Amino acid sequence: MELLRTENLCKYYDVKSGVFGKTKTLKAVDGISISVDSDRVFAVVGESGCGKSTLARLILRLSTPTAGKVFFKGNDIHGVRGRELKSFRKSVQVVFQDPFASLNPRMTIFAILAEPLVIHNIARKKDLRGRVSELLETVGLKPEHMNRYPHEFSGGQRQRICIARALALSPELIVADEPLSSLDVSIQAQILNLLGDLKREKKLSFVFISHDLNVVHYFADTVAVMYLGKVVEEADAETIFDDPRHPYTEMLLEAIPRVRVAREETVQRRRRPGTVGNGTQGVAEAPPLGCLFYPRCPRRMSLCSTETPGLRESGGRKVACHLY
Repeated sequence: MELLRTENLCKYYDVKSGVFGKTKTLKAVDGISISVDSDRVFAVVGESGCGKSTLARLILRLSTPTAGKVFFKGNDIHGVRGRELKSFRKSVQVVFQDPFASLNPRMTIFAILAEPLVIHNIARKKDLRGRVSELLETVGLKPEHMNRYPHEFSGGQRQRICIARALALSPELIVADEPLSSLDVSIQAQILNLLGDLKREKKLSFVFISHDLNVVHYFADTVAVMYLGKVVEEADAETIFDDPRHPYTEMLLEAIPRVRVAREETVQRRRRPGTVGNGTQGVAEAPPLGCLFYPRCPRRMSLCSTETPGLRESGGRKVACHLY
C-alpha cells in the first residue's frame, strides 16, 4: 500500500552574490515525484548539495514547497491543520544526522523521551517511567539511563536515544537523514542492524537519506539517485547496484571503495569501460542547458546540450538520460 507520495515537488531559493550582485534562483529540489510503500525502505542517494536533506524537510513539513505536493496516506500534508496535522506528526518521525545537536543538553533522557508521550496523550503520568524504560530497552539501552543527560553518552548511544524518541509515538514512517554519517564505522554497523531489526519487528517504512552506498545496498528496497535537485535514476536496490544505467549512477558506484585480495596482493576493483571519471558537481543556481550532467558525462551527445531528458520508464526502472 502506498504510504507517501510526492508530485512534482520543488523548492527554490533566491540567492544573491555580494552586495550588488544579481539575485539568482537556486533549485534545491526540482520536480521530484516519488512513492514510498508500507514496510519498505526508500533510499535517496547523491553527492553533498544535491538536495537530499531539502527533500527530507519538505516530506516532514519543516519547509514549504515552492511548487508541488506531498501526500501521506492520500492527504496533502501542506494543506492539513489542527488534528490532522497532529496525526501526521505522530505518524511520521525523523532521525537527524547529528545526535549531538538533536538532543536538548538541559533535559534528562527521561524528559526527552516522555515529552512526545505527554504532548500526544499516549501515556498517563504514572505510566511514563515504564514506557520510557521500554523504549530504552528497545534500542539496546538500560532503564537506569533515563536519569542521565545527553553529554554522558557516546555518539552511538545518543543516536539510539534519538531512535527511541522517534519510536515513542509508534510511527508508520521514519525519515532518517544521514543517521550514520557522524558515527564511527563499528557503531554504524550496530545502528544499521538496530534499524533493520526495528523495521522487521514493527513493519516500519523509511525514507533513508545517505551518501554511503554500501549502507544503502544493505538496507534499502528502492533507490532514487539525485543530481542537482532532480532524480536521474530510480529502481529497486539490486537493479541499481547490479546494472546502473545513468552515467552519474555509474560514477557513484565506481567511487565505492572495494578491496579484493588476489595472489597475496590487495587490488582495487577495475573500472569498467565507458564509466565516468573524475569531476566536480555543478551548481544548482547556474545549471547547464539541457542535461544537468552534460559537463561531466563521457557519453554525451549534441542533443544532451540542448534538451533536458525527462525521467522515463526503461526496463523496469526510471532513467533521465537520452541514451534510454
